[in-house]
Amino acid sequence: MVAERCPNAVRCADAFHVVAWATEALDTVRAEAMATARALARTEPRRGRGRPRADAPPRPGHDRARALRHARYALWKNPENLSTDQAHKLAWIAKTDPRLHRAYLLKEGLRHVFAVKGQAGIEALDRWQSWASRCRIPAFVALGRRIRKHRPAIEAALTHDLSNALIESTNTKIRLLQRVAFGFHSADALIALAMLALGGLRPALPGRA
Repeated sequence: MVAERCPNAVRCADAFHVVAWATEALDTVRAEAMATARALARTEPRRGRGRPRADAPPRPGHDRARALRHARYALWKNPENLSTDQAHKLAWIAKTDPRLHRAYLLKEGLRHVFAVKGQAGIEALDRWQSWASRCRIPAFVALGRRIRKHRPAIEAALTHDLSNALIESTNTKIRLLQRVAFGFHSADALIALAMLALGGLRPALPGRA
């Protein structure tokens, strides 16, 4: 439809959704690590209720599965937004699971591509694709192929610095207007209120300077 109605339009991939692909791939790797830990946990002795005895044998599989389950947000969040506890969890992953930590760095590398933008972003994307193709992590190898398929739209986004952020923000605000008003008698009323709240209209009101 876009090619038919707007043949000269430049199609840009949305940065948020491209980075979300990397987050999904990272979560796949985390799930694989958890499955390995749970498989080990099934071979470990069970414990009864209450606090374990001092001489109870260690259960590294159980401990690792629990730690990985609670490390989800430490892997998802941007490094600058990590809490102290999440930073410690990420450091633990870097020390104990190089494959999962490599997947995290790949996710951050793709986020960096969109942070620098322009020609620097395109060059960073070249390096990222080379890294992804030889990382030996199936989820990211597949992601590298997916990004290669959508490369023209991604390069256009890096060059023109365009995204869906403003449109999605406007849609969210319009949905909020709908909830606050508990519905409208007609679409015209919703359009009028949206234009008043979001369109920059400043009509003169009686009795106000």
